[in-house]
Amino acid sequence: QVQLVESGGELVQAGGSLRLSCAGSGRTFSYYTMAWFRHAPGKEREFVAGVSWSGGSTPYADSVKGRFTISRDNAKKTVYLQMNSLKPEDTAVYYCAADRTPAQEVSVMEPDYDYWGLGTLVTVSS
Repeated sequence: QVQLVESGGELVQAGGSLRLSCAGSGRTFSYYTMAWFRHAPGKEREFVAGVSWSGGSTPYADSVKGRFTISRDNAKKTVYLQMNSLKPEDTAVYYCAADRTPAQEVSVMEPDYDYWGLGTLVTVSS
């Protein structure tokens, strides 16, 4: 069983930056594909960014490409999402997710992820 705990969400002004963290547990954390999803009010939950177990694949949603960076530190069992140039439309609850199937390709589909955190709220004011 893997537990994921997100942190770092807060209120920030448009144009600002935040770094989200996702602390994981479990002996095999380093083999999991990890991803960030977000759920904005009135919208479906969507894929934001992912990172393969090796760090070699890091796909991003078009809406965040060039502004957000995902990274992982397997020794600390932590995944990060650096968010720059934040926009009001980035306001959402951000969720960390883990796919326990080792793979070089990162899935963007929610059903492929086995473990989820409870989320952290990011609010971007205009």
